[in-house]
Amino acid sequence: MQLTKHTHATVTLTKNGNTLLIDPGTFTPDAAELLAAADAILITHEHFDHFDAEKIVAAMKAREGLHLYGPATIADALSEVADRVHAVSTGESFDIAGFAVDTFVADHAVIHPEIPLVDNAGFLIDGSVFHPGDAYLNPGRTIETLLLPVSGPWISTEQAIDYVRSVKPQRSIAIHDIMLSPAGKSSLRMFLGENSLTGTPLETPDVGESRDLSAA
Repeated sequence: MQLTKHTHATVTLTKNGNTLLIDPGTFTPDAAELLAAADAILITHEHFDHFDAEKIVAAMKAREGLHLYGPATIADALSEVADRVHAVSTGESFDIAGFAVDTFVADHAVIHPEIPLVDNAGFLIDGSVFHPGDAYLNPGRTIETLLLPVSGPWISTEQAIDYVRSVKPQRSIAIHDIMLSPAGKSSLRMFLGENSLTGTPLETPDVGESRDLSAA
């Protein structure tokens, strides 16, 4: 399986010629192209930086075999293609486009007490790669690769360190990083990398860069 990092929290996973697209949001300039190439879509939650409803609906209208999985709260925005939108809850498992997916649903991390919480789905793919969305979700499984959010209004360095320590992945790959300057990205390992309190290797691929996940 190969992972390609796209803008912010968007990633694609490719295996045996099939592509799983996770969180094509409005910050992702090539979202339409990624949707056109995807065999299935996973959405962690409804916030615009993870979920570009207009482009998703257009792509699903253009391709009748394209299905999407995400929390029930995104359904209203996808009513035009509702027959291929699948609401997920904690403990569900399904196979899509050749990938095995387990789901974990909880609240989005708190940004501020006055900002309402939304449902957030974490996805464990093929029992080895975990995308937590916008939450410090621990699937309670052995994880090879953790996609680690590293910047945003809800991010806490203290909580991120403790999160990596609790999940204990073999490695972390930085996502959710659009708010970081180049200097900020280069300093991530100081706090979240192998020689920090996490003790876990952290990779910070550029947009468009890929990683062979079998090398974990």
